[in-house]
Amino acid sequence: MPLSTQSQSQDEQYVLVANLDNARNLSNILKAITCKDHAVFTATANGLKVTVEDCKCMQANAFIQADIFQEYTLKEDMVIFQINLTVLLDCLNIFGGSTAAGASTALRMCYMGHGHPLTLFLEEGGVVTVCKINTQEPEDPIDFEFSSSNVTNKVILQSESLKEAFSELDMTSEVLQITMSPSQPYFRLSTFGNSGNAHYDYSKDSDMMELFQCNKTQTNRYKMSLLKPSTKALAISCKVSVRTDSRGLLSLQYLVRNDNGQICFVEYFCCPDEEVEEE
Repeated sequence: MPLSTQSQSQDEQYVLVANLDNARNLSNILKAITCKDHAVFTATANGLKVTVEDCKCMQANAFIQADIFQEYTLKEDMVIFQINLTVLLDCLNIFGGSTAAGASTALRMCYMGHGHPLTLFLEEGGVVTVCKINTQEPEDPIDFEFSSSNVTNKVILQSESLKEAFSELDMTSEVLQITMSPSQPYFRLSTFGNSGNAHYDYSKDSDMMELFQCNKTQTNRYKMSLLKPSTKALAISCKVSVRTDSRGLLSLQYLVRNDNGQICFVEYFCCPDEEVEEE
């Protein structure tokens, strides 16, 4: 593969080098968090974390573990930069994002450090394209201080059942109300849209429910406009973990299998909507 023939001396100038045999394994997971133009990339020894935020009320994170990459070299403890995510995705799909059998775009992603562009070497069928994308000084992502020790309620569902719920609920509703309780209705999604109120209930014993851990009854509302981007992650996931903490902060964690069967995660945090009174 031509990308692997880059000389050792070329590599030595980069603080981050990451190779993928199939660029779709990166582009698909990035599409799942694309709700704003800009994203913060954080590279550590564990892999890449890509963060997008909206109005300081919602945060989406994509986690691509280091072992997903065929090569992953990091010369600093942490490398962080901001980049235009829309431009990056356009570059990753420069060959059309082909899904044809045997056709895949190989990616070599290189970064020289602060102030330098992110350089992409993309190769398909012997043709190599080089893209350089300007990076910016990153803003510090919000720390929602969501810790597993403060989780009040948690359920894990098969994604198919949540897709079904979203297809039946009224998306003209301004909010999605989530009720989690140790007693009935256990786990309920509610909307209040143009066609009236709608509820979608899950029994704790449902075949679609892989885990049910609810310690107390909680009902919170979340702005639908903030949650809608998460349906892109839902569409490519196989499982979803729904958690709330004592403040009502919502964590939606999606387990995504890539084209090679490897597992990545996408997580959305969403603050409760405090402007809407309980009915």
